[in-house]
Amino acid sequence: MTISNVGDPVVASDFPAMDVGSRADRLRDRFSNALVDALLVAHLPNVRYLTGFTGSAGVVFISLDSMTLITDGRYQTQSREQLSQSGAVAEIEIVATTKDQMALVAGLAATLDRIGLEENSITWAQQQMWANAMGAKQLVPTSNLVESLRLVKEPGEVARIRAACAIADSALQDNLSILGTGVSEREFALTLEVAMRKGGAAGTSFDSIVAAGPNGAMPHARPSDRIIGSNELVVIDFGCIVDGYCSDMTRTLSVDDPGPEATRLWNVVQQSQAAGRDAVRAGVSCREVDRACRDIIDDAGWAEAFSHGTGHGVGLEIHEAPRVAYSSEEVLESGYIVTVEPGVYLPGVGGVRLEDTVVVTDNGCEALTEFPKYLYAS
Repeated sequence: MTISNVGDPVVASDFPAMDVGSRADRLRDRFSNALVDALLVAHLPNVRYLTGFTGSAGVVFISLDSMTLITDGRYQTQSREQLSQSGAVAEIEIVATTKDQMALVAGLAATLDRIGLEENSITWAQQQMWANAMGAKQLVPTSNLVESLRLVKEPGEVARIRAACAIADSALQDNLSILGTGVSEREFALTLEVAMRKGGAAGTSFDSIVAAGPNGAMPHARPSDRIIGSNELVVIDFGCIVDGYCSDMTRTLSVDDPGPEATRLWNVVQQSQAAGRDAVRAGVSCREVDRACRDIIDDAGWAEAFSHGTGHGVGLEIHEAPRVAYSSEEVLESGYIVTVEPGVYLPGVGGVRLEDTVVVTDNGCEALTEFPKYLYAS
């Protein structure tokens, strides 16, 4: 993807349209199995998925014959414009307070018996508030009704994630030369983040990780003021957001030779990551992908040093279903987007993690992160 106006955000019109309008009906098709007559959607990424609305406050109440977005006065104009653009068929209600919101939902649910609440997004206190607002209405905990729809990405969604990956690729490529110039972890992380913004990203998809030398032995180390040395491993894990969709990539590099143990470590993780990518295809279980990565690391004697799962889904959220892990029961389908990111972390030596974001196909996968994998940054 070429960014023509550096500093301008990449916008929806740059990509294929998404079929937001059909999503509500596909969700309604799941009500019967969930034993609900309607669903209250409070998780904001799910609100966005169903309506195109990007505000920071709002819920959607969806029944078999209607859908209503309820938000506050800050979003009166924005909500109408975004729903019109998305093609979602929904009424919009503007309320002043949470109490008004709950009263409105109670009115919409008046003739219905069983109302679903997203159990992973509603706190116990909120559940009690909704129960009080609904009176005798039966509230039903639901899990992953909308999230399961989000698993298979539409072409427009893939295009947005691909663009986010391309911006991150360019940011790293354009700034590799400063790694060996006395820059700190924090400074390099900030450099990447600014470069992604200039490349058109709306923001970062998570707090960037830049962990050099012994700091790399902590999988989620925060960038510090430590200067990146010339003969040590540097774990760089970062991503950005384009039109709501996230990217995620990790590369581990070294300025000059990090020594034989670190080099062996990098080579083993590279072989593990390649095996995991080779295992990804429709019909393969997430557990099998994890096993393909883990076997190589186990054989190298570092089983205990691979301390996390192999990957996760990526989309409107940086971590979403499916989980690519040894405990996962999920099976990949064409159109899923997942990461493959094995890592090994050795105190006193450092760490190596290599990660790609890939889209699952019938015959394998396609990498959306294209930055090459090599050890030496110079």
